Amino acid sequence: MGGNRYIVVAVFVILLRLSLNALAESEQLSSRECENLGFTGLALCSDCNTLSEYVKDKDLVSDCFKCCTPDSDDATSKITYSGAVLEVCMRKLVFYPEVVGFIEEEKDQFPLVKVQYVYNSPPKLIMLDDGGQHKDTIRIDNWKREHILQFLGEKLKPKAAE
Repeated sequence: MGGNRYIVVAVFVILLRLSLNALAESEQLSSRECENLGFTGLALCSDCNTLSEYVKDKDLVSDCFKCCTPDSDDATSKITYSGAVLEVCMRKLVFYPEVVGFIEEEKDQFPLVKVQYVYNSPPKLIMLDDGGQHKDTIRIDNWKREHILQFLGEKLKPKAAE
């Protein structure tokens, strides 16, 4: 009879831990807190599931879930922005030839994108809402020029005729 008692206690402890994990994962962090943790951009929660398959750090996976966007029917493709700031450290540009190529040769195609040089900043796109306020931040350290072009082409609202 004592063995059954241990099984019941073990099952209870497992259920309690699962409930606490679900509660922790449902808590959302601000975009600034997520950026400080290294989770920037438009990560979907399914990306966090994939991360959990390869990374066994439970705290890292939990932070991912606190910063992700719930999956839905093509959730991220519907999000658009009114402008963007490409922020990068001028001294570090030498390490990012794809970003340099975009700034020098492609940036003029996007009048809604401003380049801002900030000391020690990794290359990132700060996406702006209709009021010109910070909405999302996407790190682009490892992006190729064509990825930057594609992303901005899809995510920036067309400029209204003036």
